[in-house]
Amino acid sequence: MSDMTRQSQPVRPGSEGEDPRSTQLRKPNVTRRGGGDPADRGRTTIADGVVEKIAGLAARDVLGVHTMGSGFSRTFGAVRDRVPGGASKSVSRGVKAEVGEVQTALDLEIVVEYGVSIGEVARAVRENVVAAVERMTGLEVVEVNIAVTDVKLPDEEEEEPEPRLQ
Repeated sequence: MSDMTRQSQPVRPGSEGEDPRSTQLRKPNVTRRGGGDPADRGRTTIADGVVEKIAGLAARDVLGVHTMGSGFSRTFGAVRDRVPGGASKSVSRGVKAEVGEVQTALDLEIVVEYGVSIGEVARAVRENVVAAVERMTGLEVVEVNIAVTDVKLPDEEEEEPEPRLQ
């Protein structure tokens, strides 16, 4: 065989007469350290407060929800908001989350506007909360329990309306 033929034919490693240039034709033995896809290495944990914020914002975005939380938590929050240097308005007020490794359960307290169908508002809140939490966290939402703690009447004094996301 000529040298030209020898270069184009694959040569088994360690065989007699191996051309040193033929090693360039072989793939190097690549060993992945740690095994598997790098994106799958390690664990991601999501704090209860993160899920509570996502759920709180999603619930407030539903028409017919006036505010979140029971009367006591709203009063306490209003006092805390007026204290100089105090925490900003809590988007998680009225939301309690229990977060596991792959699932979460939520309890929400809402105040609805007078005249709306409470059942329809609750259904819309559940749909919005489940969609937002599952999309953002990847957790399965197994339940969303909703307690309607009050109804905002048209002639009641306005506390401080909570801003809606647009």
